[in-house]
Amino acid sequence: MSVSAPEIEVLVVEDGNEYMTNFTTFVAAGIRYVQAQSGGAACELALRGAPDVVYLDMRFDRTPIDELLGDLVALTARFNGDVARARAFLQDNQGLFILRALRDAGYSGPVILSYDFSAEERRFRALTAKDPGLSYCPDYADARTIRAAILRAIGAEQAKAGDEGAAER
Repeated sequence: MSVSAPEIEVLVVEDGNEYMTNFTTFVAAGIRYVQAQSGGAACELALRGAPDVVYLDMRFDRTPIDELLGDLVALTARFNGDVARARAFLQDNQGLFILRALRDAGYSGPVILSYDFSAEERRFRALTAKDPGLSYCPDYADARTIRAAILRAIGAEQAKAGDEGAAER
């Protein structure tokens, strides 16, 4: 009698349904998906359900402004009073605001940002220097690439847990 591996639980954080639809259709075997469509909901689900990994969209342009995380007033001042630029910055970088909220709330598991950092390697190195549990997968990635990113993130988390366990012994 063979024992199957437990399902991987992925919390998908996006402002639409595109990732959930694609993942449950094309990247489904052995993976269970739960969705949050805002930073607040993501924090609640991540702490309550303790997913194996969070798959986090970077851009949230369909989320109502009052549901975006971040300080619009401070950003407006940073952009010399230009509310439109401040709002666009919040929307374009909402994934980073959600990432910070997840970490501040106590979620320490791996997070995959859906964003192409290949042209911004210095920026990504700066982010991972502060958050080694962070990786990325381009938002145009195919199912095989997405699955590999999820499995890689889970493997890195399991290796880290093994290292911590060995250090405690």
